[in-house]
Amino acid sequence: MQRTVFTDEHEAFRKTARAFVESQVVPVYEQWYAAGIVPREFYRALAELGVFGIEVPEEFGGAGIDSFKFQAILMEETARAGVSFGGSGVHVGLCLPYLKNLATEAQKHRWLPGFVAGEIMFAIAMTEPGAGSDLAGMRTTAQLSADGTHYVLNGSKTFITGGVHADRVIVCARTAAASETDRRYGISLLVVDTKSPGYTVGRKLDKLGLKVSDTAELSFDDVRVPVEDLLGEPHKGFGYLGQNLPQERLSIAVGAYAQARSAIRFALEYTRGRTVFGESVAHFQNTKFELAACRAEVDAAEAVVDRALDALDRGELTPADAASAKLFCTEVASRVIDRCLQLYGGYGYINEYPVARLYADNRVNRIYGGTSEVMKMIIAKDMGL
Repeated sequence: MQRTVFTDEHEAFRKTARAFVESQVVPVYEQWYAAGIVPREFYRALAELGVFGIEVPEEFGGAGIDSFKFQAILMEETARAGVSFGGSGVHVGLCLPYLKNLATEAQKHRWLPGFVAGEIMFAIAMTEPGAGSDLAGMRTTAQLSADGTHYVLNGSKTFITGGVHADRVIVCARTAAASETDRRYGISLLVVDTKSPGYTVGRKLDKLGLKVSDTAELSFDDVRVPVEDLLGEPHKGFGYLGQNLPQERLSIAVGAYAQARSAIRFALEYTRGRTVFGESVAHFQNTKFELAACRAEVDAAEAVVDRALDALDRGELTPADAASAKLFCTEVASRVIDRCLQLYGGYGYINEYPVARLYADNRVNRIYGGTSEVMKMIIAKDMGL
C-alpha cells in the first residue's frame, strides 16, 4: 500500500539521506564496526547535511521545521543499509526537545548554534548502576554552593549513549531530598561541560549489539556546574523527563519497524542468490511462507508507526499510544528478524552478514525507553485496569 504519512518534501530528503548513507557510511562501516565507535568528525558531516538543525529554530541556525518525520526517515534509511550513525540519534531525538522546551533564551544562544554545527554534541545521563527504571531512586547529587553560584555534582551514571563523544551532558541529579509525599521531587537537570575538572568518562561498554554506538559509564567527583547551566526549574526534573517519553518511545518503535523491514530485504536478497539442492533457497515453499508471514507483520507495524507519527506531529500522541506502538513494533521486529536470520542457516550467525547485526541491535529495543513489561503496565493503566 502507498504510504501517505510522508510528503514530496520528505521523500526528497529520503533520497538525499540514502545517497549520503550509501556514499559516506556504507564504504567505511566495517572500520567503524571494528573500532566500536563512529569517528567524531562524522558528526560534522551530518551537520553539513543539515541533519542536526531540522527541528532547531531558524534564529539559531536551524530549519525551524517542527516535525519528527525527518528523523524517522533517517532511522528507516540507516536500517535499510544495515548501518548506524552512532550516538547522534540521542543528540537530536532525546536532547533537543529538552533544549527547545526548557532552555532560556541565553542558554539557547550559547548551545544551539554549536548543536546545529555538530561542534557541541549532547548526551543525556539518567540511568545509574543501582537505579534503572526507578529514576526516583537515583543517588547522584548536586549540592548548591553557599554563595549560590554553582552546583557541586557527585555520583555516577551508566549506559550513557553518546557518552564518549559528548561535549555537554544533560545530567539528572538530586538537588534536594524527596518529600514525604513525593519521592520524585528534588531531581534537577544540569547541562554539564564534559571538560570540567572531576568529570570522567569511564569504560566504553562492550554491548551485545549497537557496536558503533558509544555507550559509556560516567563519574562526577566534585564537578562544579554553574547555576546558569541549570535546565528548567530546580527540583522539577522528573516531570520534565516524562514529557519527552512519548517521542522517545515512538522513535524506538520506528527503529524497530525499520530494522524488521530491512531484515526482509536482506533475506530476500540472500535466499534468491543462495543455492541448495540445485534450487535457490527462495524457491522453497517454506521460504516463501516465512517471508510472506514476515511481510504481513511488518505491514501492520508500518501502519502503527505511520499513525503514531501523524499523531505526534499533531501533538496528540499520548503516553499510552506511544507505549502501544513501542510494544507492538518491538515485538514484531524480534519475531521477524529471528525468522529472517533462520533463512540464512549458519551464515545468519556470522557478523559479516547484516541480518546478524540486526538481530543483536534489535534486542535492546524491548529494554531501553521502558521495557515491554513497563509498556504493558502503561497500557493497562490507560484501560482502567
